[in-house]
Amino acid sequence: MPKRVYISADYSEDNGDREVVETLKKWGMDNCRIVEFIDMAEVRTGSVSDSDNCRPCMLKEEFNKQINASSTVIFVVGDKTAVRMAGSNCSRNFDTKRTECFCTPYKKNCNGSKLCNVYYLYKPIDDVGNVNSYSYLRHEFEQAKKKNKTIIILYNSCRNERQWLPSYMREYEDNAHPFWIKNSLGQKIGDYYYIKKALGYEE
Repeated sequence: MPKRVYISADYSEDNGDREVVETLKKWGMDNCRIVEFIDMAEVRTGSVSDSDNCRPCMLKEEFNKQINASSTVIFVVGDKTAVRMAGSNCSRNFDTKRTECFCTPYKKNCNGSKLCNVYYLYKPIDDVGNVNSYSYLRHEFEQAKKKNKTIIILYNSCRNERQWLPSYMREYEDNAHPFWIKNSLGQKIGDYYYIKKALGYEE
């Protein structure tokens, strides 16, 4: 059975980190399926996000399930990661009156906000509560920490870019690693051997 590895990254069309994710997924396909990479983009195209009324809290609940089912979580950090705030627009986290809280559905955001569809708030026990003001990226990070998952942080760079780390990842600063290296021809390639070692596979 392949090892399930969840990937969290910035999927913005401009200045995102998709190149790193695509390289990781290609390695998963080429490596006799010993690694199954589950990336955030694939989660978003699942049954939850297919609904026109999908809310940020519904996506976060789905992220929790995918992270819980994974042994390792990889966070790709780019130069815009620290300022990405998608998913943080939940006012219900601060005001328990549902009738006074509005949020923007994931897909139909062009139609404006809608009344909160969470009728009852429950105190989270095992997971990070999905009703919160965290960005999607921070929510995933907090869930991985809470569930004691192996966390790998990769810079979308050939260098250590410590200034790119969001404040909530600072405690992992010494373990963060550049994803890209240069080969003998000076070409940028992914550091396959580092990733394989970080995932616990021996040469």
